[in-house]
Amino acid sequence: MRATGLCRSDWHAWSGHDPAVALPHVPGHEFAGEIAELGTDVGTDAGWAVGDRVTAPFICACGRCGECATGNEQVCDAQRQPGFTHWGSFAEYVVVDEAELNLIRLPDTLGFIEAASLGCRFATAYRAIITRGRLQPGEQVAVHGCGGVGLSAIMIAVAAGVPVFGVDVSDAALAAAAELGATPIRGGEGAAERIREASGGGVDLSVDAFGSSATSFASVRSLKKRGRHVQIGLMLAESATAAMPMDAVIDGELEILGSHGMAAREYPDMLGAVASEAFRPIELVGRTIGLQDVPEALAAMGRAGGAGSRMTVVEL
Repeated sequence: MRATGLCRSDWHAWSGHDPAVALPHVPGHEFAGEIAELGTDVGTDAGWAVGDRVTAPFICACGRCGECATGNEQVCDAQRQPGFTHWGSFAEYVVVDEAELNLIRLPDTLGFIEAASLGCRFATAYRAIITRGRLQPGEQVAVHGCGGVGLSAIMIAVAAGVPVFGVDVSDAALAAAAELGATPIRGGEGAAERIREASGGGVDLSVDAFGSSATSFASVRSLKKRGRHVQIGLMLAESATAAMPMDAVIDGELEILGSHGMAAREYPDMLGAVASEAFRPIELVGRTIGLQDVPEALAAMGRAGGAGSRMTVVEL
């Protein structure tokens, strides 16, 4: 390991929100580093060698199930997730299963800290906006929740040259969204109405990057007819069965879509865009810490304002 991100998903696992995580456990799933050892099943013609600079998606696919056969490795039926299904990257070493399928070579121009910042939030946001959201020129976008994944979504949409509205209840988060080129919109009660007014009747694409009953509902209500809602933020506990304005969904022929990470095969386009500086994810990194600082930083995410709007990366 050379660098690994500290993500709210790690906090959810630490907090016991994921029943699949058994203690004792090592979290961490957004990582970049160098190959230290090749498994005996990795073929000699696979093109990998000790010392290669690599990353991997947080969803490591099996390559054999029905979803993998159709190219949908991000929803693999037998997926493995470092930091969740097995010990993760808050450590000196981490295992990448099915390495020939899941390893991704890093461009020489991409540093480890920046590469780690792509692993979950940026890759998830990229696929949500570009692939699942099908963003088109001339459309308008709303992003509900301007934390790590939300700011990533804003950066990607702004780079596409479309108007973007960043929605949050935090002044600091709204300021960060504005710095990236989004129009800040105060979240909370009435947020959907404020977006519809600012956009002239509703946006074409709205993303819930926070994950709550209130933000998902507001995101759908923000849409114009035939608009698209993409759910990125995890919907846990009581939000897992959140109410939806199905009257608007039917009347306006709205689409409700989920987005779950990104397959390794999709990474080259994103990495190429980052290498060419079409996006600068390094601007979303707020601080770097040492491995010894992870426990306190993880616990702080559960306190009000503790998550912050920019990313924390652990440098090893």
